[in-house]
Amino acid sequence: MVQETRSPEQTFEIGFRLGRKARPGQVYTLTGDLGVGKTVFTQGFAKGLGIEEPVSSPTFTIVQVYEEGRLPFYHFDVYRIGDVEEMDEIGYEDYVMGEGVCLIEWANLIEEILPQKRTEIVIEKDLDQGFEFRRITIEELP
Repeated sequence: MVQETRSPEQTFEIGFRLGRKARPGQVYTLTGDLGVGKTVFTQGFAKGLGIEEPVSSPTFTIVQVYEEGRLPFYHFDVYRIGDVEEMDEIGYEDYVMGEGVCLIEWANLIEEILPQKRTEIVIEKDLDQGFEFRRITIEELP
């Protein structure tokens, strides 16, 4: 599924709708260049899970855990990961195999340890369409 947005609010709304549909044990991967709107999308996703506290990118902690919503939400940002072995140190498998929902930003950096069954989300800019334009591709992998 491909959706196009022309404002951060529309990107937030797509994240929100996906978060409302999220089920226990699901893993979402999120990729896109810096400044493309991954955090805005994630904030919408968290809101869709019923999380009211502020959500920001956990760049320096790798994972941020939110438990106040209808499901536990594990928000990863692996941009600064040096080696996939670091993921073992933070208990990555426990999160991915748990009953919460995982959203992993920069997931392409840990491709080799991602579960086969996941939902991939790619956010892209197209400046020919305007500065705020985003193309959001959502694909469920079996």
